Amino acid sequence: MDTGSCAGPMKTGETVIMEGKAKIIFPSANEVFYNPVQEFNRDLTCAVITEFIRLQLSAKGIQIAVPGEEKVEKVVVDLSEGEEAGSEPAPEGERAAAVGEVCKEGVRILEALAASGLRSIRFAKEVPGLRAVVANDFSSKAVELMARNIQFNEVGHLVTSSLADARMLMYQQKAEKHPFDIIDLDPYGSPATFLDAAVQAACFLVLSIRGAVTSLLHLRSEAPSGCPRLWNLGRDPSRLDFRILEQAAPRPRFHTQALRIILHSLDQRANCYQRYIMPLLSVSADFYIRVFVRVFTGQATVKASASKQALVYNCVGCGTHRFQRLGKMTSHGSNFKYSAASGPPVGPSCEHCHQRHQLGGPMWAEPLHDLAFVQRVLSALGSNPGRFGTQDRIQGVLSMVTEELSDVPLYYTLDCLSSTIHCNTPSLLQFRSALLHAGYRVSLSHACKNAIKTDAPPSALWDIMRCWERIHPVKRERLSDTSPAFHILSVEPTLQASFTIREDANPKSRKQGLKRFQENPEAYWGPKARAKAGGGISTSLQDKRKLHQNKRKERAEDGDRLKNTPCKRLKEGSCAGAEKCCPSPEPAPQAVKTDSPPP
Repeated sequence: MDTGSCAGPMKTGETVIMEGKAKIIFPSANEVFYNPVQEFNRDLTCAVITEFIRLQLSAKGIQIAVPGEEKVEKVVVDLSEGEEAGSEPAPEGERAAAVGEVCKEGVRILEALAASGLRSIRFAKEVPGLRAVVANDFSSKAVELMARNIQFNEVGHLVTSSLADARMLMYQQKAEKHPFDIIDLDPYGSPATFLDAAVQAACFLVLSIRGAVTSLLHLRSEAPSGCPRLWNLGRDPSRLDFRILEQAAPRPRFHTQALRIILHSLDQRANCYQRYIMPLLSVSADFYIRVFVRVFTGQATVKASASKQALVYNCVGCGTHRFQRLGKMTSHGSNFKYSAASGPPVGPSCEHCHQRHQLGGPMWAEPLHDLAFVQRVLSALGSNPGRFGTQDRIQGVLSMVTEELSDVPLYYTLDCLSSTIHCNTPSLLQFRSALLHAGYRVSLSHACKNAIKTDAPPSALWDIMRCWERIHPVKRERLSDTSPAFHILSVEPTLQASFTIREDANPKSRKQGLKRFQENPEAYWGPKARAKAGGGISTSLQDKRKLHQNKRKERAEDGDRLKNTPCKRLKEGSCAGAEKCCPSPEPAPQAVKTDSPPP
Protein backbone atom coordinates (compact mmCIF):
# COMPACT_ATOMS: atom_id res chain seq x y z
CA MET A 1 0.00 0.00 0.00
CA ASP A 2 1.44 3.36 -1.04
CA THR A 3 0.52 5.82 1.65
CA GLY A 4 2.91 8.55 0.65
CA SER A 5 0.66 9.86 -2.13
CA CYS A 6 -2.26 10.37 0.27
CA ALA A 7 -0.90 11.51 3.59
CA GLY A 8 2.83 11.90 3.23
CA PRO A 9 5.43 9.29 4.05
CA MET A 10 4.82 6.98 6.98
CA LYS A 11 6.93 7.78 10.02
CA THR A 12 8.98 5.25 11.91
CA GLY A 13 6.86 3.08 14.18
CA GLU A 14 3.54 4.07 12.60
CA THR A 15 0.95 1.47 11.64
CA VAL A 16 -2.36 1.53 9.75
CA ILE A 17 -5.46 0.36 11.63
CA MET A 18 -8.62 -0.71 9.79
CA GLU A 19 -12.05 -0.33 11.34
CA GLY A 20 -15.28 -0.33 9.39
CA LYS A 21 -14.68 1.49 6.10
CA ALA A 22 -11.98 3.71 7.61
CA LYS A 23 -8.26 3.29 8.04
CA ILE A 24 -6.15 5.48 10.27
CA ILE A 25 -2.47 6.06 10.78
CA PHE A 26 -1.70 5.17 14.35
CA PRO A 27 1.59 6.02 16.11
CA SER A 28 2.89 3.12 18.13
CA ALA A 29 4.10 5.61 20.75
CA ASN A 30 0.43 6.08 21.75
CA GLU A 31 0.48 9.83 21.22
CA VAL A 32 -3.22 9.55 20.41
CA PHE A 33 -4.68 6.40 21.86
CA TYR A 34 -6.92 3.85 20.16
CA ASN A 35 -8.97 1.18 21.92
CA PRO A 36 -10.24 -1.59 19.58
CA VAL A 37 -12.78 -2.71 22.20
CA GLN A 38 -14.76 0.48 21.56
CA GLU A 39 -15.54 -0.63 18.02
CA PHE A 40 -18.96 -1.60 19.37
CA ASN A 41 -19.39 1.98 20.60
CA ARG A 42 -18.53 3.43 17.20
CA ASP A 43 -20.60 0.88 15.26
CA LEU A 44 -23.64 1.57 17.42
CA THR A 45 -23.17 5.32 16.96
CA CYS A 46 -23.06 4.98 13.17
CA ALA A 47 -26.20 2.83 13.20
CA VAL A 48 -28.17 5.22 15.44
CA ILE A 49 -27.06 8.39 13.64
CA THR A 50 -28.01 6.84 10.29
CA GLU A 51 -31.57 6.29 11.46
CA PHE A 52 -31.78 9.77 12.94
CA ILE A 53 -30.66 11.26 9.62
CA ARG A 54 -33.17 9.05 7.81
CA LEU A 55 -35.96 10.58 9.90
CA GLN A 56 -34.66 14.12 9.45
CA LEU A 57 -34.23 13.96 5.69
CA SER A 58 -37.42 12.02 5.00
CA ALA A 59 -39.34 15.09 6.19
CA LYS A 60 -37.54 17.04 3.42
CA GLY A 61 -38.33 14.44 0.78
CA ILE A 62 -34.80 13.01 0.71
CA GLN A 63 -34.13 9.28 0.86
CA ILE A 64 -30.78 8.05 2.14
CA ALA A 65 -28.97 5.21 0.38
CA VAL A 66 -27.01 2.88 2.65
CA PRO A 67 -24.71 0.42 0.80
CA GLY A 68 -25.92 -3.15 1.17
CA GLU A 69 -29.36 -2.22 2.44
CA GLU A 70 -32.20 -4.20 0.87
CA LYS A 71 -34.65 -2.12 -1.13
CA VAL A 72 -37.69 -3.67 0.50
CA GLU A 73 -40.00 -2.75 3.30
CA LYS A 74 -38.21 -3.59 6.54
CA VAL A 75 -40.26 -5.05 9.39
CA VAL A 76 -39.05 -6.29 12.76
CA VAL A 77 -41.09 -7.93 15.50
CA ASP A 78 -41.00 -6.23 18.89
CA LEU A 79 -39.43 -8.72 21.31
CA SER A 80 -41.25 -7.08 24.20
CA GLU A 81 -44.55 -8.36 22.77
CA GLY A 82 -45.48 -5.01 21.26
CA GLU A 83 -46.70 -4.21 17.79
CA GLU A 84 -44.70 -4.65 14.65
CA ALA A 85 -42.63 -1.66 13.64
CA GLY A 86 -40.81 -0.86 10.45
CA SER A 87 -39.96 1.76 7.87
CA GLU A 88 -42.25 2.57 4.98
CA PRO A 89 -40.89 2.17 1.44
CA ALA A 90 -39.82 5.48 -0.04
CA PRO A 91 -42.24 7.13 -2.51
CA GLU A 92 -41.14 7.36 -6.09
CA GLY A 93 -39.44 10.57 -7.18
CA GLU A 94 -37.66 11.25 -3.89
CA ARG A 95 -34.14 12.62 -3.96
CA ALA A 96 -31.37 10.35 -2.69
CA ALA A 97 -28.39 11.05 -0.44
CA ALA A 98 -25.49 8.63 -0.84
CA VAL A 99 -22.58 7.78 1.40
CA GLY A 100 -19.45 9.87 0.78
CA GLU A 101 -21.32 12.65 -1.02
CA VAL A 102 -22.10 16.13 0.25
CA CYS A 103 -25.83 16.61 0.85
CA LYS A 104 -26.61 20.33 0.85
CA GLU A 105 -29.70 19.79 2.98
CA GLY A 106 -28.00 17.20 5.16
CA VAL A 107 -26.80 17.39 8.76
CA ARG A 108 -23.68 18.90 10.32
CA ILE A 109 -21.83 16.75 12.85
CA LEU A 110 -19.31 17.85 15.44
CA GLU A 111 -17.02 15.32 17.05
CA ALA A 112 -15.92 17.61 19.85
CA LEU A 113 -13.06 15.45 21.21
CA ALA A 114 -11.89 13.60 18.12
CA ALA A 115 -8.37 12.35 19.05
CA SER A 116 -7.31 10.41 15.92
CA GLY A 117 -10.44 11.37 13.97
CA LEU A 118 -11.48 7.74 13.44
CA ARG A 119 -15.11 8.32 14.36
CA SER A 120 -15.46 11.35 12.07
CA ILE A 121 -13.88 9.47 9.17
CA ARG A 122 -16.24 6.56 9.72
CA PHE A 123 -19.18 8.99 9.61
CA ALA A 124 -17.98 10.29 6.25
CA LYS A 125 -17.47 6.81 4.77
CA GLU A 126 -20.45 4.97 6.27
CA VAL A 127 -23.26 7.45 7.07
CA PRO A 128 -25.23 9.09 4.22
CA GLY A 129 -26.93 12.48 4.27
CA LEU A 130 -24.04 14.55 5.63
CA ARG A 131 -23.37 18.18 4.85
CA ALA A 132 -20.19 18.49 6.89
CA VAL A 133 -18.28 16.84 9.73
CA VAL A 134 -16.01 18.82 12.06
CA ALA A 135 -13.35 16.80 13.91
CA ASN A 136 -12.13 18.94 16.78
CA ASP A 137 -9.50 18.48 19.45
CA PHE A 138 -7.53 20.70 21.81
CA SER A 139 -4.27 18.83 21.18
CA SER A 140 -2.12 20.10 18.34
CA LYS A 141 -0.59 16.63 17.87
CA ALA A 142 -4.05 15.08 17.65
CA VAL A 143 -5.18 17.65 15.07
CA GLU A 144 -2.03 17.06 13.04
CA LEU A 145 -2.71 13.34 13.02
CA MET A 146 -6.39 13.96 12.17
CA ALA A 147 -5.44 16.04 9.15
CA ARG A 148 -3.21 13.23 7.89
CA ASN A 149 -5.95 10.63 8.43
CA ILE A 150 -8.53 12.78 6.64
CA GLN A 151 -6.22 13.06 3.65
CA PHE A 152 -5.31 9.38 3.90
CA ASN A 153 -9.00 8.40 3.62
CA GLU A 154 -9.77 11.02 0.95
CA VAL A 155 -12.72 12.52 2.85
CA GLY A 156 -11.52 16.12 2.91
CA HIS A 157 -14.64 17.24 1.07
CA LEU A 158 -16.74 16.17 4.08
CA VAL A 159 -14.45 16.25 7.13
CA THR A 160 -12.44 19.21 8.37
CA SER A 161 -10.09 19.20 11.36
CA SER A 162 -10.32 21.88 14.02
CA LEU A 163 -7.96 22.97 16.80
CA ALA A 164 -10.11 24.63 19.46
CA ASP A 165 -11.58 24.35 22.91
CA ALA A 166 -14.72 22.27 22.34
CA ARG A 167 -16.80 24.50 24.60
CA MET A 168 -15.78 27.69 22.83
CA LEU A 169 -16.44 26.10 19.45
CA MET A 170 -19.97 25.09 20.46
CA TYR A 171 -20.70 28.49 22.02
CA GLN A 172 -19.41 30.25 18.91
CA GLN A 173 -21.63 28.22 16.56
CA LYS A 174 -24.61 28.91 18.81
CA ALA A 175 -23.86 32.65 18.86
CA GLU A 176 -23.59 32.71 15.08
CA LYS A 177 -26.97 30.92 14.89
CA HIS A 178 -25.32 28.09 13.02
CA PRO A 179 -25.61 25.21 15.49
CA PHE A 180 -24.69 21.63 14.76
CA ASP A 181 -27.37 19.05 14.07
CA ILE A 182 -25.43 16.31 15.90
CA ILE A 183 -22.74 16.62 18.56
CA ASP A 184 -20.73 13.60 19.66
CA LEU A 185 -19.01 13.98 23.05
CA ASP A 186 -16.65 11.28 24.30
CA PRO A 187 -14.57 12.81 27.12
CA TYR A 188 -12.08 10.78 29.10
CA GLY A 189 -13.29 11.99 32.49
CA SER A 190 -16.14 14.18 33.64
CA PRO A 191 -18.39 15.62 30.88
CA ALA A 192 -19.69 18.36 33.20
CA THR A 193 -17.72 21.19 31.60
CA PHE A 194 -19.11 20.43 28.12
CA LEU A 195 -22.79 19.88 28.84
CA ASP A 196 -23.89 23.51 29.07
CA ALA A 197 -22.54 24.32 25.61
CA ALA A 198 -23.69 21.03 24.11
CA VAL A 199 -27.37 21.32 25.05
CA GLN A 200 -27.46 24.77 23.42
CA ALA A 201 -25.63 23.94 20.21
CA ALA A 202 -27.28 20.68 19.08
CA CYS A 203 -30.64 19.10 18.39
CA PHE A 204 -29.22 15.57 18.73
CA LEU A 205 -26.59 14.84 21.35
CA VAL A 206 -24.47 11.69 21.70
CA LEU A 207 -22.59 11.44 24.99
CA SER A 208 -20.19 8.83 26.37
CA ILE A 209 -18.65 8.49 29.80
CA ARG A 210 -15.75 6.08 30.01
CA GLY A 211 -15.16 4.27 33.28
CA ALA A 212 -18.68 5.27 34.28
CA VAL A 213 -18.92 3.10 37.38
CA THR A 214 -15.61 4.10 38.91
CA SER A 215 -15.83 7.71 37.80
CA LEU A 216 -19.31 8.28 39.18
CA LEU A 217 -18.05 7.24 42.61
CA HIS A 218 -17.41 10.95 43.01
CA LEU A 219 -21.18 11.22 43.41
CA ARG A 220 -21.21 8.96 46.44
CA SER A 221 -21.06 9.87 50.10
CA GLU A 222 -17.40 8.94 50.49
CA ALA A 223 -16.46 12.13 48.64
CA PRO A 224 -19.39 14.54 49.01
CA SER A 225 -17.23 17.63 48.68
CA GLY A 226 -15.67 16.36 45.45
CA CYS A 227 -18.96 15.85 43.66
CA PRO A 228 -19.83 19.49 42.76
CA ARG A 229 -16.23 20.26 41.87
CA LEU A 230 -15.41 17.17 39.81
CA TRP A 231 -18.69 16.08 38.31
CA ASN A 232 -21.55 18.42 39.16
CA LEU A 233 -23.97 16.03 37.46
CA GLY A 234 -26.68 16.01 40.08
CA ARG A 235 -25.30 14.85 43.37
CA ASP A 236 -25.97 11.34 44.50
CA PRO A 237 -24.92 11.32 48.17
CA SER A 238 -25.81 7.71 48.91
CA ARG A 239 -24.14 4.36 48.43
CA LEU A 240 -27.48 3.09 47.21
CA ASP A 241 -27.22 -0.68 46.92
CA PHE A 242 -23.42 -0.73 46.64
CA ARG A 243 -21.06 -1.43 49.45
CA ILE A 244 -18.04 -0.56 47.32
CA LEU A 245 -15.66 -0.40 50.24
CA GLU A 246 -16.84 -3.75 51.61
CA GLN A 247 -17.10 -5.74 48.37
CA ALA A 248 -14.56 -6.49 45.70
CA ALA A 249 -16.95 -5.53 42.90
CA PRO A 250 -19.80 -3.00 42.89
CA ARG A 251 -23.35 -4.20 42.63
CA PRO A 252 -24.50 -3.88 39.02
CA ARG A 253 -27.51 -1.62 39.59
CA PHE A 254 -25.09 1.27 39.59
CA HIS A 255 -24.81 1.04 35.80
CA THR A 256 -28.41 2.01 35.15
CA GLN A 257 -28.24 4.63 37.90
CA ALA A 258 -25.28 6.20 36.09
CA LEU A 259 -27.44 6.48 32.96
CA ARG A 260 -30.23 8.15 34.90
CA ILE A 261 -27.90 10.58 36.67
CA ILE A 262 -26.38 11.81 33.41
CA LEU A 263 -29.82 12.15 31.76
CA HIS A 264 -31.01 14.21 34.73
CA SER A 265 -27.98 16.44 34.38
CA LEU A 266 -28.58 16.95 30.65
CA ASP A 267 -32.23 17.83 31.18
CA GLN A 268 -31.39 20.15 34.07
CA ARG A 269 -28.93 22.11 31.96
CA ALA A 270 -31.26 22.21 28.97
CA ASN A 271 -34.06 23.59 31.15
CA CYS A 272 -31.97 26.72 31.79
CA TYR A 273 -32.45 27.64 28.12
CA GLN A 274 -36.11 26.60 27.80
CA ARG A 275 -35.03 23.29 26.30
CA TYR A 276 -35.63 19.68 27.29
CA ILE A 277 -34.38 16.24 26.29
CA MET A 278 -35.95 13.05 25.01
CA PRO A 279 -33.75 9.93 25.26
CA LEU A 280 -33.76 7.73 22.17
CA LEU A 281 -31.32 5.11 23.44
CA SER A 282 -29.29 4.78 26.66
CA VAL A 283 -26.78 1.97 26.90
CA SER A 284 -24.42 0.75 29.60
CA ALA A 285 -21.77 -1.44 27.99
CA ASP A 286 -18.32 -2.63 28.97
CA PHE A 287 -16.61 0.20 30.87
CA TYR A 288 -18.69 3.15 29.63
CA ILE A 289 -22.20 4.47 29.22
CA ARG A 290 -23.57 5.92 25.97
CA VAL A 291 -26.71 8.05 25.65
CA PHE A 292 -28.43 9.30 22.48
CA VAL A 293 -30.86 12.14 23.18
CA ARG A 294 -32.94 14.61 21.20
CA VAL A 295 -32.88 18.19 22.45
CA PHE A 296 -36.01 20.28 21.87
CA THR A 297 -37.07 23.83 22.64
CA GLY A 298 -40.43 24.35 24.34
CA GLN A 299 -41.29 26.45 27.35
CA ALA A 300 -44.52 24.58 28.11
CA THR A 301 -42.84 21.17 28.12
CA VAL A 302 -40.01 22.41 30.32
CA LYS A 303 -42.54 22.95 33.11
CA ALA A 304 -43.03 19.21 33.32
CA SER A 305 -39.33 18.48 33.85
CA ALA A 306 -39.63 18.35 37.65
CA SER A 307 -42.09 15.46 37.36
CA LYS A 308 -39.52 13.55 35.28
CA GLN A 309 -36.87 13.65 38.03
CA ALA A 310 -36.86 11.66 41.24
CA LEU A 311 -34.98 10.83 44.41
CA VAL A 312 -34.55 7.23 45.46
CA TYR A 313 -34.82 5.89 49.01
CA ASN A 314 -32.58 2.87 49.33
CA CYS A 315 -32.47 0.54 52.33
CA VAL A 316 -28.89 -0.08 53.45
CA GLY A 317 -29.86 -3.49 54.83
CA CYS A 318 -31.87 -5.35 52.20
CA GLY A 319 -31.42 -3.04 49.19
CA THR A 320 -35.11 -2.36 48.50
CA HIS A 321 -35.76 1.00 46.90
CA ARG A 322 -38.60 3.47 46.46
CA PHE A 323 -38.80 6.43 44.08
CA GLN A 324 -39.89 9.93 45.10
CA ARG A 325 -40.78 12.22 42.20
CA LEU A 326 -39.69 15.83 42.60
CA GLY A 327 -42.85 17.21 41.01
CA LYS A 328 -46.38 16.23 40.05
CA MET A 329 -48.21 16.91 36.79
CA THR A 330 -51.99 16.47 36.58
CA SER A 331 -54.14 16.99 33.51
CA HIS A 332 -57.35 19.03 33.43
CA GLY A 333 -58.73 18.50 29.97
CA SER A 334 -56.25 20.06 27.57
CA ASN A 335 -54.46 21.91 30.38
CA PHE A 336 -51.92 20.68 32.90
CA LYS A 337 -51.33 21.64 36.49
CA TYR A 338 -47.85 21.45 37.98
CA SER A 339 -47.35 21.11 41.71
CA ALA A 340 -44.91 19.82 44.29
CA ALA A 341 -44.84 16.11 44.97
CA SER A 342 -45.98 14.64 48.28
CA GLY A 343 -44.02 12.14 50.32
CA PRO A 344 -41.90 10.53 51.54
CA PRO A 345 -42.87 7.06 50.27
CA VAL A 346 -41.12 5.28 53.17
CA GLY A 347 -41.15 5.39 56.96
CA PRO A 348 -38.25 6.11 59.33
CA SER A 349 -36.91 2.58 58.83
CA CYS A 350 -37.31 -0.21 56.30
CA GLU A 351 -40.51 -2.20 56.79
CA HIS A 352 -38.74 -5.42 55.78
CA CYS A 353 -35.41 -5.41 57.64
CA HIS A 354 -35.76 -2.43 60.04
CA GLN A 355 -32.61 -0.75 58.71
CA ARG A 356 -32.26 2.90 57.79
CA HIS A 357 -32.69 4.44 54.34
CA GLN A 358 -30.20 6.45 52.35
CA LEU A 359 -31.26 9.12 49.89
CA GLY A 360 -29.89 9.14 46.35
CA GLY A 361 -30.35 11.29 43.29
CA PRO A 362 -31.79 13.28 41.74
CA MET A 363 -31.99 11.12 38.65
CA TRP A 364 -34.07 10.66 35.50
CA ALA A 365 -37.24 8.70 36.29
CA GLU A 366 -38.72 8.43 32.79
CA PRO A 367 -37.95 5.67 30.22
CA LEU A 368 -34.36 5.39 29.02
CA HIS A 369 -35.28 4.50 25.43
CA ASP A 370 -37.69 5.36 22.64
CA LEU A 371 -38.75 1.84 21.68
CA ALA A 372 -40.14 2.90 18.29
CA PHE A 373 -36.77 4.40 17.37
CA VAL A 374 -34.89 1.34 18.65
CA GLN A 375 -37.09 -0.81 16.44
CA ARG A 376 -36.14 1.32 13.44
CA VAL A 377 -32.46 0.72 14.14
CA LEU A 378 -33.07 -3.02 14.52
CA SER A 379 -35.05 -3.05 11.29
CA ALA A 380 -32.24 -1.32 9.38
CA LEU A 381 -29.67 -3.75 10.76
CA GLY A 382 -31.83 -6.71 9.81
CA SER A 383 -32.08 -5.52 6.21
CA ASN A 384 -28.33 -4.94 5.92
CA PRO A 385 -26.50 -7.97 7.38
CA GLY A 386 -22.78 -7.65 7.81
CA ARG A 387 -22.76 -3.85 7.78
CA PHE A 388 -20.78 -3.62 11.04
CA GLY A 389 -18.12 -5.79 12.59
CA THR A 390 -20.01 -5.93 15.89
CA GLN A 391 -23.47 -6.17 14.33
CA ASP A 392 -24.38 -9.38 16.15
CA ARG A 393 -23.79 -7.76 19.50
CA ILE A 394 -25.65 -4.57 18.50
CA GLN A 395 -28.70 -6.63 17.55
CA GLY A 396 -28.44 -8.59 20.80
CA VAL A 397 -28.19 -5.50 23.01
CA LEU A 398 -30.97 -3.64 21.20
CA SER A 399 -33.19 -6.72 21.36
CA MET A 400 -32.71 -6.77 25.14
CA VAL A 401 -33.57 -3.07 25.22
CA THR A 402 -36.91 -3.78 23.56
CA GLU A 403 -37.62 -6.45 26.18
CA GLU A 404 -37.01 -4.19 29.18
CA LEU A 405 -39.93 -2.86 31.21
CA SER A 406 -39.74 0.82 30.34
CA ASP A 407 -41.89 1.94 33.28
CA VAL A 408 -39.67 0.26 35.90
CA PRO A 409 -36.65 2.52 36.58
CA LEU A 410 -34.32 0.23 38.55
CA TYR A 411 -33.87 -3.49 39.07
CA TYR A 412 -32.80 -6.10 41.61
CA THR A 413 -30.30 -8.88 41.11
CA LEU A 414 -30.69 -12.49 42.17
CA ASP A 415 -27.34 -12.71 43.90
CA CYS A 416 -28.05 -9.62 46.00
CA LEU A 417 -31.48 -10.91 47.08
CA SER A 418 -30.00 -14.27 47.99
CA SER A 419 -26.99 -12.86 49.82
CA THR A 420 -29.27 -10.68 51.96
CA ILE A 421 -30.86 -13.75 53.55
CA HIS A 422 -27.76 -15.97 53.13
CA CYS A 423 -29.46 -18.65 51.03
CA ASN A 424 -28.76 -20.41 47.75
CA THR A 425 -29.51 -18.45 44.61
CA PRO A 426 -32.47 -19.66 42.51
CA SER A 427 -32.03 -19.91 38.78
CA LEU A 428 -33.10 -17.00 36.62
CA LEU A 429 -35.96 -18.97 35.07
CA GLN A 430 -37.23 -20.17 38.46
CA PHE A 431 -37.40 -16.68 39.93
CA ARG A 432 -38.93 -15.17 36.79
CA SER A 433 -41.50 -17.96 36.74
CA ALA A 434 -42.42 -17.30 40.37
CA LEU A 435 -43.09 -13.64 39.55
CA LEU A 436 -45.15 -14.54 36.49
CA HIS A 437 -47.18 -17.09 38.47
CA ALA A 438 -47.92 -14.34 40.99
CA GLY A 439 -49.30 -12.08 38.25
CA TYR A 440 -46.43 -9.60 37.93
CA ARG A 441 -44.43 -8.49 34.91
CA VAL A 442 -40.71 -9.17 34.75
CA SER A 443 -37.86 -8.53 32.34
CA LEU A 444 -34.09 -8.54 32.07
CA SER A 445 -31.83 -5.53 31.65
CA HIS A 446 -29.13 -4.98 29.06
CA ALA A 447 -26.89 -3.60 31.82
CA CYS A 448 -26.72 -6.79 33.92
CA LYS A 449 -26.92 -10.51 33.19
CA ASN A 450 -28.89 -11.52 36.29
CA ALA A 451 -31.11 -8.46 36.64
CA ILE A 452 -34.71 -8.75 37.78
CA LYS A 453 -36.74 -5.81 36.53
CA THR A 454 -40.30 -6.14 37.76
CA ASP A 455 -43.35 -4.18 38.82
CA ALA A 456 -43.76 -6.46 41.85
CA PRO A 457 -43.54 -4.62 45.21
CA PRO A 458 -40.63 -5.46 47.53
CA SER A 459 -43.00 -7.40 49.80
CA ALA A 460 -43.74 -9.84 46.96
CA LEU A 461 -40.04 -10.28 46.20
CA TRP A 462 -39.26 -11.15 49.81
CA ASP A 463 -42.24 -13.51 49.99
CA ILE A 464 -40.79 -15.38 47.03
CA MET A 465 -37.39 -15.49 48.71
CA ARG A 466 -39.00 -16.76 51.93
CA CYS A 467 -40.67 -19.56 49.99
CA TRP A 468 -37.35 -20.38 48.34
CA GLU A 469 -35.62 -20.44 51.73
CA ARG A 470 -38.11 -23.05 52.94
CA ILE A 471 -36.92 -25.32 50.13
CA HIS A 472 -33.28 -24.45 50.75
CA PRO A 473 -33.17 -23.57 54.45
CA VAL A 474 -30.44 -21.51 56.05
CA LYS A 475 -29.01 -22.02 59.52
CA ARG A 476 -31.12 -19.48 61.36
CA GLU A 477 -29.32 -20.07 64.65
CA ARG A 478 -26.34 -18.33 63.12
CA LEU A 479 -28.30 -15.19 62.24
CA SER A 480 -27.92 -12.15 64.43
CA ASP A 481 -31.12 -10.75 65.94
CA THR A 482 -30.41 -7.39 64.30
CA SER A 483 -29.48 -8.70 60.84
CA PRO A 484 -31.71 -8.04 57.81
CA ALA A 485 -31.95 -11.81 57.18
CA PHE A 486 -33.34 -12.43 60.68
CA HIS A 487 -36.09 -9.81 60.32
CA ILE A 488 -37.05 -10.88 56.79
CA LEU A 489 -37.19 -14.61 57.55
CA SER A 490 -39.09 -14.13 60.80
CA VAL A 491 -42.17 -13.04 58.81
CA GLU A 492 -44.47 -15.65 57.33
CA PRO A 493 -45.02 -15.25 53.57
CA THR A 494 -48.48 -14.21 52.45
CA LEU A 495 -47.68 -15.16 48.84
CA GLN A 496 -47.14 -18.85 48.19
CA ALA A 497 -44.66 -18.85 45.34
CA SER A 498 -44.54 -21.49 42.63
CA PHE A 499 -41.15 -22.16 41.03
CA THR A 500 -42.49 -24.30 38.21
CA ILE A 501 -40.76 -22.98 35.10
CA ARG A 502 -43.05 -21.29 32.61
CA GLU A 503 -42.46 -21.12 28.88
CA ASP A 504 -42.69 -17.31 28.82
CA ALA A 505 -40.14 -16.99 31.64
CA ASN A 506 -37.30 -17.34 29.13
CA PRO A 507 -37.00 -14.08 27.12
CA LYS A 508 -36.83 -14.30 23.35
CA SER A 509 -33.36 -12.81 23.07
CA ARG A 510 -32.11 -15.52 25.45
CA LYS A 511 -33.89 -18.29 23.55
CA GLN A 512 -32.41 -17.12 20.28
CA GLY A 513 -28.91 -17.12 21.77
CA LEU A 514 -28.23 -13.53 20.74
CA LYS A 515 -24.88 -12.03 21.68
CA ARG A 516 -25.94 -9.65 24.40
CA PHE A 517 -22.91 -9.04 26.63
CA GLN A 518 -19.22 -8.41 26.09
CA GLU A 519 -16.76 -11.25 26.47
CA ASN A 520 -13.17 -10.50 27.40
CA PRO A 521 -11.66 -9.82 23.96
CA GLU A 522 -8.09 -9.28 25.12
CA ALA A 523 -5.99 -8.59 28.19
CA TYR A 524 -6.35 -5.13 29.76
CA TRP A 525 -9.28 -4.18 27.53
CA GLY A 526 -10.61 -1.46 29.81
CA PRO A 527 -10.18 2.30 29.47
CA LYS A 528 -6.80 3.37 28.16
CA ALA A 529 -4.60 5.93 29.88
CA ARG A 530 -5.53 9.61 29.81
CA ALA A 531 -3.93 11.66 27.04
CA LYS A 532 -1.85 14.69 28.01
CA ALA A 533 -2.65 18.21 26.89
CA GLY A 534 0.34 18.26 24.56
CA GLY A 535 -0.82 15.12 22.79
CA GLY A 536 1.25 12.57 24.68
CA ILE A 537 -0.02 9.97 27.09
CA SER A 538 0.32 9.57 30.83
CA THR A 539 2.19 6.81 32.62
CA SER A 540 1.50 3.42 31.07
CA LEU A 541 -1.31 1.49 32.70
CA GLN A 542 0.90 -1.56 32.68
CA ASP A 543 3.48 0.27 34.77
CA LYS A 544 0.77 1.37 37.19
CA ARG A 545 -0.50 -2.17 37.54
CA LYS A 546 2.99 -3.39 38.34
CA LEU A 547 3.35 -0.62 40.89
CA HIS A 548 0.02 -1.09 42.70
CA GLN A 549 -0.99 -4.72 42.25
CA ASN A 550 0.21 -7.88 44.03
CA LYS A 551 1.76 -5.93 46.86
CA ARG A 552 1.20 -8.69 49.38
CA LYS A 553 2.71 -11.24 47.05
CA GLU A 554 5.77 -9.09 46.56
CA ARG A 555 6.18 -8.64 50.33
CA ALA A 556 5.94 -12.40 50.83
CA GLU A 557 8.68 -13.00 48.28
CA ASP A 558 10.91 -10.26 49.64
CA GLY A 559 12.72 -11.62 52.70
CA ASP A 560 13.83 -8.15 53.79
CA ARG A 561 10.18 -7.07 54.16
CA LEU A 562 9.17 -9.96 56.43
CA LYS A 563 7.87 -9.00 59.83
CA ASN A 564 10.52 -10.10 62.36
CA THR A 565 8.45 -9.79 65.53
CA PRO A 566 6.63 -12.82 67.00
CA CYS A 567 2.84 -12.94 67.07
CA LYS A 568 0.90 -12.21 70.24
CA ARG A 569 -0.01 -15.88 70.84
CA LEU A 570 3.63 -16.93 70.50
CA LYS A 571 4.56 -14.46 73.23
CA GLU A 572 1.83 -15.90 75.46
CA GLY A 573 2.95 -19.45 74.68
CA SER A 574 -0.41 -20.49 73.19
CA CYS A 575 0.48 -20.46 69.46
CA ALA A 576 -0.36 -23.85 67.93
CA GLY A 577 1.91 -23.26 64.93
CA ALA A 578 4.94 -21.98 66.75
CA GLU A 579 7.33 -23.67 64.33
CA LYS A 580 5.72 -21.99 61.32
CA CYS A 581 5.10 -18.72 63.05
CA CYS A 582 6.85 -15.51 62.01
CA PRO A 583 10.48 -15.72 63.14
CA SER A 584 11.68 -13.81 66.15
CA PRO A 585 14.39 -11.22 65.78
CA GLU A 586 17.84 -12.67 65.71
CA PRO A 587 19.59 -12.13 69.06
CA ALA A 588 22.29 -9.51 69.05
CA PRO A 589 25.83 -10.94 69.18
CA GLN A 590 27.16 -11.03 72.75
CA ALA A 591 30.70 -10.12 73.72
CA VAL A 592 33.03 -13.03 74.46
CA LYS A 593 34.39 -13.00 78.02
CA THR A 594 38.16 -13.25 78.33
CA ASP A 595 40.56 -13.11 81.22
CA SER A 596 42.73 -10.52 79.54
CA PRO A 597 42.19 -6.95 80.58
CA PRO A 598 40.78 -4.48 78.08
CA PRO A 599 43.29 -2.61 75.99
